[in-house]
Amino acid sequence: MNANRRHVLKGLGGVLSLPLLEASVSNVDAATTTSQTPTRLLVVGNPLGAHPEHFFPTDFGKNFTISPTLKPLEWAKDRMTIVSHTDHGMNNGHGREISFLSGVLPANAAAYPEKNMSVDQVMARHTSGKVRYSSINAALERGIRMNWTANGTELEPFTDPQRLFDHLFLNLSAKEKKVRRELIERNGSILDAVSGQFARLQQRASQSDKQRLEQYANSLRELENSFADRSAWIDRDKPKFDISEHFQQYEVTVENRYNAIFDMIAYAFQTDMTRVATVGFPNELKYTDVEGVTRGYHACTHNGQDEAIISELVAIESFQIAQLSRCMKKLDSIPEPNANGSMLDHTIVLFGSGMGYGGTHSNRNLPIMVAGGGFKHLGHVDARNNAGANMPLCNLYVTLLQRFGIERDKFNTSTGSFDLPFAV
Repeated sequence: MNANRRHVLKGLGGVLSLPLLEASVSNVDAATTTSQTPTRLLVVGNPLGAHPEHFFPTDFGKNFTISPTLKPLEWAKDRMTIVSHTDHGMNNGHGREISFLSGVLPANAAAYPEKNMSVDQVMARHTSGKVRYSSINAALERGIRMNWTANGTELEPFTDPQRLFDHLFLNLSAKEKKVRRELIERNGSILDAVSGQFARLQQRASQSDKQRLEQYANSLRELENSFADRSAWIDRDKPKFDISEHFQQYEVTVENRYNAIFDMIAYAFQTDMTRVATVGFPNELKYTDVEGVTRGYHACTHNGQDEAIISELVAIESFQIAQLSRCMKKLDSIPEPNANGSMLDHTIVLFGSGMGYGGTHSNRNLPIMVAGGGFKHLGHVDARNNAGANMPLCNLYVTLLQRFGIERDKFNTSTGSFDLPFAV
């Protein structure tokens, strides 16, 4: 096999690349039973962080004083944990925020077994075959760049609520079902051939390379198994959902469009169409229909400490939290039929950013909040160690993975886990 050639398998919606190996081998590309009470993940993020004086509470512990930005979540104060002094240990500047859910920049991904795969996609892979959609990713503009596959490929979000609705709730026509089956069958047969190439490559690899290849072989096996799972969903009708209230009775504002996205995700959770969802608030999004906002989101972060501009920035960040709060209330209103508590009690909610504060391009002390998910929440926590060093955010992700039912003691740049106990 030519070590310099790049073989691409088309039609899989992505690329499966080999890890960097000692032998400098070529890249080979390719694109259960449902628990009665599944654990779910909802991530809400932005690329510009939060104004720290308004986001972080001034005191620590369970009885912390709610901060101005987090005021919409005061009703859930005892069901959330705010983590101060955690980050990915990166230098300041734009471009690092894309590491929010992975801890790894694409340029450095080759050093990690799963490259810069984001934590949501690790969880999504774990649910493959159990749900119709392994994950749902939505935003009102592109550019949030939160979601990354094991191949190092960015997953772009749905940016039109109507298109998201069509994707989630419109059934395929007979012709579309036929095309979908043919595509799955064709991709499955191509993957068989790639698996043969992969096996031959393993035979002549060094012991160290074999270990790396085995990790990627697991991804191939999961992909093979998923074809049968995808085929099984084609003839199953999707649940009905009425989105008209967001577009017919009210003005089409940023708020109503996000309401539609969050409502669809809540219903997708309720009907077990998916267990993993992410929602982004991109920096190019226009918030001028939010009360008190006249400037662009990015422009508000570069405020020169002007209180009038800071007030607009805090209004934008509070709007994001208010949207999340509304969704959490909806999840909390849905009882779990086979378990104690509400859907919120069984949904890990993560809010945050890969940037600490856009005003200084700081990538330290990221604004991180976890809610729900069956944890014994801690209020406001200082995550620094005894030496005063910030905790790697990936330590928290190890804990979230374990809560999701994935036995992991490491995730990318983690050095351990975060002590957030599970509820009994």
